[in-house]
Order: sequence, then C-alpha cells, then structure tokens
Amino acid sequence: MESRTRTIPVKVGDDLTVLVQARDLGGEQDVSTLSFQGVTDTIEAVTQALATSINKVKPDKATVEIGFDIVVKSGKLTTLIVDGSNKANLKLTLQWGK
Repeated sequence: MESRTRTIPVKVGDDLTVLVQARDLGGEQDVSTLSFQGVTDTIEAVTQALATSINKVKPDKATVEIGFDIVVKSGKLTTLIVDGSNKANLKLTLQWGK
C-alpha cells in the first residue's frame, strides 16, 4: 500500500486548529479542515477497553504504551495502532507486589 505524508489543518476545538502530519491512504481528496473528533474517540475507546481489563486483574502498577498513526482515508481523519518499535505496537507491563 503506497502512502504519502502531508501536513493538514485539523479542527481540535471551536477556536483551535492545529497542523497534523498525516499519512494519506487513498487518492486525492478535499482536506481543507478536518475534525480531530474521530481520533480522540478512537484513543478513548482503546484506553477505556484497556483500563477495564487492567481493573479486572488489579495489578499494583500498570504501564501501557500504544502507538497511533493519524491517516486520511475517505476524506476523514482516522487512527491506526502502529508499531512504535520493531518489537510491538502495544506494550503492556503489569506488576503485583507480595
């Protein structure tokens, strides 16, 4: 899959637009100003699901690292969980004391 990266304006709040570097996964499309809501919805859903699982096993300490890549697909911003290193795209460390 061929993709290119470009910087595009993204509306984050009512009065805030930021520039985001995003990978384009589909042909030419209008990206005049996109909404960031889909990205934040994805991050919230993934972290809530992980928090639910962590709360079930009740470790004393938990660390989660997730890599997200912002992409433009079908004229919308979306997120991919991506490989942040050569080892894993989701790193979860749970610790229990005695």
